[in-house]
Amino acid sequence: MPITVTLLSHSPDPIRSLYMAYRVCYSSLTPQQVAERIASERISREQMEAFVIERLKTGHSSPLEQVWFEFAISGVSRAFSHQFVRHRVGISFEQQSQRYVTYKGGAFPYTVPESVKRAGLEDEMASLFEEAGALYERMVEAGVPAEDARFLLPNATNTNFKVTVNFQSLLHICDLRLCTRAQWEFRRVAALMRAEVMRVEPILGRMLQPKCGEQRLGYCDESEKDWAACPIGRVRPHKDALFRLYEQYRRGELQPLRPEDYAIIEEAAPGIAGEAAPSAPVPGS
Repeated sequence: MPITVTLLSHSPDPIRSLYMAYRVCYSSLTPQQVAERIASERISREQMEAFVIERLKTGHSSPLEQVWFEFAISGVSRAFSHQFVRHRVGISFEQQSQRYVTYKGGAFPYTVPESVKRAGLEDEMASLFEEAGALYERMVEAGVPAEDARFLLPNATNTNFKVTVNFQSLLHICDLRLCTRAQWEFRRVAALMRAEVMRVEPILGRMLQPKCGEQRLGYCDESEKDWAACPIGRVRPHKDALFRLYEQYRRGELQPLRPEDYAIIEEAAPGIAGEAAPSAPVPGS
């Protein structure tokens, strides 16, 4: 069964909700007056979007809890679900029960990791699960309750979720679970959740990145060994490198970059340096 993530519903107008929440904090106007100005278009959509984008850069996160997204998630494993429910703040779960759902004929859906297929062991795994399913069926027929027969089921068994999560919590989930070090199944789910948000509200969807993303921390805070092994590490700095750079700056050891240095940077990571980079001020110059 393939992993499927569907956005069922969301805050009616996430940008308006965020604008209202932020503006209440920074305005002498009452919330009612702000709402009236939005309704009369005295405050345009473009103004709201620009204001929200600037506020998102500040780290003021409590208004993000007022925007929510509702997802249907299916075809995930129980191994995934044990990780998923560890996210406890700002998220509500309803999960398919193995107490009240009995697998008829002992046939239960399950996930086979690609690594198992590459190792050529998929058939053996399927054979073992077929035996488990047959014993599960005999248990049920013998009067063993489904809640006890489920003790036989593997972590690969599929399960389904209905989830409601606020945007602040969703940001945190993506911070951790879009990281290349996250388990592959959770990375897939997080990527699909992000895609669903992008479809309805791209401004917020673009904020959903691994924690090293330019919209998030902007650097990696995993171990340097893990950072070095990461495929995107070459364009995202490690925190220790930033600390070393700051220490060099503090001691006045940094030298101005030359045009040829920027040429090397641009060649290594196109678009990172930018055409105006050679004229940019350099600390310690």
